[in-house]
Amino acid sequence: MSVSVWDLVLYTGALFILFLTPGPVWLALAARSLSNGFHGAWPLALGVACGDILWPLVAVAGMSWLVSEVEGVMTLLRWVACGMFVVMGVLLIRHAGDKMQENKALTRPGVWAGFLAGVAVILGNPKAILFYMGVLPGFFDLSGLTWKDVTAIVVLSFMVPLVGNLVLAGFIHHVRQYISSSDSLKRINTVSGGLLICVGLAIPFL
Repeated sequence: MSVSVWDLVLYTGALFILFLTPGPVWLALAARSLSNGFHGAWPLALGVACGDILWPLVAVAGMSWLVSEVEGVMTLLRWVACGMFVVMGVLLIRHAGDKMQENKALTRPGVWAGFLAGVAVILGNPKAILFYMGVLPGFFDLSGLTWKDVTAIVVLSFMVPLVGNLVLAGFIHHVRQYISSSDSLKRINTVSGGLLICVGLAIPFL
């Protein structure tokens, strides 16, 4: 392997910070955990982790070169992500008191439905796109990676969000009877919306 253990440890820490940052995955996981419990949320967590495999592969395959060589691409991605987070936050606050509907695609019962929802959420997640396209090249020299290096990066990119999201889903499952009331949901959605807006406003300065 050309990358050191310390490089992989730092990358793991960055993945954990990425997980801790509120975003679409958190909202999707909360929605399925509240509506279907842990058994409805774990397929989404698995789908998210599987979708997370794609982004480091794309970066290693050359997308990072595009970001570094074509002027303005990273800036454009940052502002798109900024706008998406702010809009999501505003919409969440505006509809903070709305109850989650069982017939929505996001909360539709079933292992396969949950898995596909997880894949869709992570593939359209601007936070993940920005991280892997803009931050991953800062950890590793992508042009000099061996297949063992790529395997280690992909495994970490899969395991960290999977474990984190499963723990989060389990926590929400155990406390959902306390947070499923209209007042509790409104407070949670308002705080989550505010966090999304803060993340969105901070992205241009990162």
